[in-house]
Amino acid sequence: MRLAHAVLLLCALCLGAAAPALADKHEQTILEYGAQCAREIGEIPPFDCASGTEIPITVDGKRVAADAFPSRCDRPSLLRPDKDLIQQCMPGARILDLSRGATQISAYCRRNTQVAHASTYFDEVVVVLHHTGNGKTCWFQSKPPARDGGFDASRVPPPHEKTPPGEKRAAVEFWKTPGEVARQSTSCIACHDAGPFVLSPFIGQVWDKVPTDPWGKYSSIGPAFQMHRLKTMSTPGNTCVGCHRIGTEKSCEHYLGFSAGTHAPGNNKLADTYPMSHWMPTDNNMSEAQWMAANQASLDALRRCCEHPETPGCTFTPIPTSDAAR
Repeated sequence: MRLAHAVLLLCALCLGAAAPALADKHEQTILEYGAQCAREIGEIPPFDCASGTEIPITVDGKRVAADAFPSRCDRPSLLRPDKDLIQQCMPGARILDLSRGATQISAYCRRNTQVAHASTYFDEVVVVLHHTGNGKTCWFQSKPPARDGGFDASRVPPPHEKTPPGEKRAAVEFWKTPGEVARQSTSCIACHDAGPFVLSPFIGQVWDKVPTDPWGKYSSIGPAFQMHRLKTMSTPGNTCVGCHRIGTEKSCEHYLGFSAGTHAPGNNKLADTYPMSHWMPTDNNMSEAQWMAANQASLDALRRCCEHPETPGCTFTPIPTSDAAR
């Protein structure tokens, strides 16, 4: 089973365990964290969310209107994989690939409320910043909008920018601090447990706009994010790890099942019907019987490792990191 790791984004992308309080007395400000990330990985440029590629929302194979509000759809967002939310099938989300060289930058702009299709207003912006050479990764999430209808995201400020031009919104006003991102109950790293970018049917529709680094070094920098020590798992001859790593946190709890027939939040009947219900491998052209014969034993083996790590044959390996990741 193939799983390239990528969208979507989206850290706000995810839910997870609440992080413990920081040990340091001094918490990094967003400007301090932004400067560290720019120095060790690369600068995030200012960008306009509306210029990104829209992620389609379809129901029974047909794209919904911009003002539609379906409760279930063919490829819902897995931003919150533990519950049904109206935002999972909300039209208007956009993805931007701002990468250059070894610096990978994926920006995800989403809407929680209905607004005009061409509006520059969004409810949330999240950015994953990753370096394919040293593996260092940073996580950025916008503050919630001050009013219904979102905030103007026509110029998203770089997190390290001290003074914005003109009357534009400042980074300290736009972005949460790293401590706020790390401590919230929705944990970026718990979902992104095998790499910086996570594939789902939703984000897979615009996969060509998402950077990937499925086998590279991977570690989160900054003191706020040091609570996680990520590991991957495998078993002998496992078909699920041929193209990617598999993590042991939310991959165990949710994504292994979702990729192989378990009902996911927001799924409609079509999404729960084979082959759409089995989205790993991504180039699946097998019959259901063929899929079961090729992959079910490997899937079951990984599930046993999740539930009983001491099972013979289960191998757990720390994800390779930069020597100076911290």
